[in-house]
Amino acid sequence: MTGALKRTLGTTDLTLLVIGNVIGSGIFLVPSTVLRQSGESVPVASAVWLVGGLLSLLGALSYAELGAMDRGSGGLYAFIRDGFGAFPAFLYGWTLFFVIGSGTVATLAVAAANYMGQFAVLSPVARKGIATALIVLMAVINVRGTRESASVQNMATGIKVVAILLMSAILFALGDGGASAAVASAPAAAPVTGASFSGVGLSIIAVLWAYEGWQYVTFATGESTDPQRSFPRAIVLGTATLIVIYLVANFAYLAALGPARVAASERVAGEAVAQVLGPAAGGVIALAIIISMYSAAHATVITSPRVYYSMARDGLFFRQLAEVHPRFGTPALAIMASCAWAIVLALSGTFEQLLTYVVFVGWIFYALGAAAVIALRIKRPAAERPFRVPGYPVTPVVFVLAAAAIVLNTIVEQPRQSALGIGVVLLGAPAYLWWRSRRAGRAG
Repeated sequence: MTGALKRTLGTTDLTLLVIGNVIGSGIFLVPSTVLRQSGESVPVASAVWLVGGLLSLLGALSYAELGAMDRGSGGLYAFIRDGFGAFPAFLYGWTLFFVIGSGTVATLAVAAANYMGQFAVLSPVARKGIATALIVLMAVINVRGTRESASVQNMATGIKVVAILLMSAILFALGDGGASAAVASAPAAAPVTGASFSGVGLSIIAVLWAYEGWQYVTFATGESTDPQRSFPRAIVLGTATLIVIYLVANFAYLAALGPARVAASERVAGEAVAQVLGPAAGGVIALAIIISMYSAAHATVITSPRVYYSMARDGLFFRQLAEVHPRFGTPALAIMASCAWAIVLALSGTFEQLLTYVVFVGWIFYALGAAAVIALRIKRPAAERPFRVPGYPVTPVVFVLAAAAIVLNTIVEQPRQSALGIGVVLLGAPAYLWWRSRRAGRAG
């Protein structure tokens, strides 16, 4: 049956969705890259993390205005559709389904399965089997109810946040800045040349990737119990909380290892914990990373199918994906279809290249979402806006410029991969024309 989705998500659920979607493996790995690209300058690296968080917050504030207008499910897809038309919105949904959303779930499930190798020797077949089982588990939980799925997500997100904060407290308490580590055992670091403009620019991009994912909560706006109030609070509070968590974790790594070893480390969280608690503690950090990855993947499975549901309701995707389960009240077919495709990507191993080529294109759509604030202020000046973005129009404009910088930097630095990524997105153009013609035929 088709119909509206149940409104069961409160402010806490939405806030934890923001946090859960963003914190995957990035905070366990990216700090080394950022510090290295910042010339091993702690003040510069800290400023980069803060700037990246504030830019994300500008985007969150912009999306808060649109989400509070409560235009139903679809979130960013609906923002782009209402602001700039069905075609760019469809391209976003197309790319989300076939690459970004499903690819993210596949990536995190496979990575979580690989990390389970810390506890037992796993063959490649066993790892793929575990990844598949994790995706099936997410699909089953999400099909059976949004409320139940959100409760699982809340618990997983709570565990990983507590784990990060507990890890940080231990590193602060027991760390000595790496002074006790033998020089001979320290990894060889690149010569320190000081922070450069290009290095800082690259580090900001790396940080923005670490913060990426807060926009997924917009997809679940149509299931919020009070979107006019809870959605703006949740997306802003969630993003602000992420800034604090990321800064605390970064300073904790420094307390354990010192700047030189943080910059040289390939797995900074594991090395920092091993430094203060011994090598046997590696299993603890591996477990925290597995839970973190599962939580991020689960949050993606909660949110992204709402886009495919909205596209189908618009007549621009498989009609069956607009059906709501008569018992569970969820977009069951949209969930199952996206998870099935994620399993295909996980088993084929093609998701890594696809994500490398396409994920930067997501920032074009994120920019369009923020620009939709301006477009809708012009097109629908009398529309009810329970929340208005502070600092308008500067707030959305700065975020759009930051997103444009990420896209342009990728095109300049990786022109071949960028062209392939844009090509994958544009493969959706003939599909859009086909679905639009079918919709016109049914209307006729």
